Amino acid sequence: MNWNQIEGNWEQFKGKAQKQWGKLTDDDLHVIAGNRKELAGRIQERYGKAQEEAEREIDEWLARH
Repeated sequence: MNWNQIEGNWEQFKGKAQKQWGKLTDDDLHVIAGNRKELAGRIQERYGKAQEEAEREIDEWLARH
């Protein structure tokens, strides 16, 4: 699966994203709206992670779906 598919079907994937990153709020998920950079930024903010680490987690999550 590629990010365009996630972005286009964000309503279906946001529950999976919240399961993966439980600190993301419903408001976070609404603002992210399938935007990968926004997701990475919110992961960094909520978990105190570096950008590279957030991007790696997103890549791993994407590979599983």
